[in-house]
Amino acid sequence: MKRTPLFPVWKRLGHYPDYLYWKMRGEPIRSPHLLKQRTVVEYGKRFGAHTLVETGTYIGEMVAAMRRSFRQIYTIELDRPLAASARRRFARYPHIHVVEGDSQVAIPELLKNMNEPCIFWMDAGYYGWDNFMGNPNRLTAELEAILNHRVKGHVVLMDDARKMNGSNGAPPLALFTESVRQNHPDRQVEVQRDIIRITPKQS
Repeated sequence: MKRTPLFPVWKRLGHYPDYLYWKMRGEPIRSPHLLKQRTVVEYGKRFGAHTLVETGTYIGEMVAAMRRSFRQIYTIELDRPLAASARRRFARYPHIHVVEGDSQVAIPELLKNMNEPCIFWMDAGYYGWDNFMGNPNRLTAELEAILNHRVKGHVVLMDDARKMNGSNGAPPLALFTESVRQNHPDRQVEVQRDIIRITPKQS
């Protein structure tokens, strides 16, 4: 594909071909990136959040798509070359901050200076879950830091809900959502389009 004349056209179209292909296949459970982008923007507007915190920068697709939708963006990447690449890519945007390191450490540090509700975009399926709700691993430690923060309006969006299937150390999805509800009764949890959405409970 990269060697064909159609490739530049395909790249200019961005994520639309993938989205249209998803629609043509009857909207299977795995959501296209364009839908994920729209979800992040939608929840930012719905809950009045002007700051986005992302775990797992990778090549910076979400950051690039959100650069005009949030006043501040923090993206956390453990891999040093990927973090360095993201810094170069977004160097001209003063409101985009690339944090190199483990998000289990970085998120609690960022939260120390957060005084207003944020949108947290997290990849639920890419990391192992070790001893769920016992010795917290990377994602459970992050979640506890967010959900116990003094600012109660944070919104957590976790990608790849389908991967919470009880294998590879991940909890079954139903067990995870019930655990959040029991331990944080001020939160609402729902799953739509393969995204777990943890929001403040609205009266």
